[in-house]
Amino acid sequence: MVELTDQLEYNTEREHLIIPEYGRHIQKMINHATAQESKEERNRLAKAIISVMGNMQPHLRDVPDFQHKLWDQLFIMSDFKLDADSPFEKPSKENLSIAPDPLAYPQNYPKYRFYGNNIKTMIQAACQWDDGDMKTALIFTIANHMKKSFLSWNKDTVEDSVIFDHLFELSEGKIDIRTTEEKLTDAAQLLKMQRKITKNKKFNKKNNRNRKRY
Repeated sequence: MVELTDQLEYNTEREHLIIPEYGRHIQKMINHATAQESKEERNRLAKAIISVMGNMQPHLRDVPDFQHKLWDQLFIMSDFKLDADSPFEKPSKENLSIAPDPLAYPQNYPKYRFYGNNIKTMIQAACQWDDGDMKTALIFTIANHMKKSFLSWNKDTVEDSVIFDHLFELSEGKIDIRTTEEKLTDAAQLLKMQRKITKNKKFNKKNNRNRKRY
């Protein structure tokens, strides 16, 4: 019993798997190939290992650059120590250790998040248009959309001046209609339109469920 216990190999004592989904046997094959003194033998074993790795992921055979990915993973699992010829450019540890550029946060105005992330893009587009009736129409379309969004998330009424102030701030002062005498769509009408849209969505969803039953 003592001898059997001494022969047991626990996972905590085993070598760390760099890419665990390939399993320990593939890792041992790669270690064996890396340790070979003959370049010819290392090349032969590397191609054999690539073949086995490919058979483990048949669903990826039609994916572009599949073979390239396998070779990259082979070198990564060898800790970049395998000296074998590859049909592709070999990856380097330095390139893989470079941190990616941070993604831009989609909403720069968290206190106005009820307007949605697309409103800034709409405002930027309006700022680039030439002055004229089309630009004015677009600006008031944006303002009405902002008012509808505001009403959906906040309260049953809002003064147009509040929307105009927010539009001025979100456009960084490029769109200023704070002194206009033109009115936005009445709040009651916007809420009625919103309720109608919501009702239609629920009706269509219910019909789709009924169709699936039959």
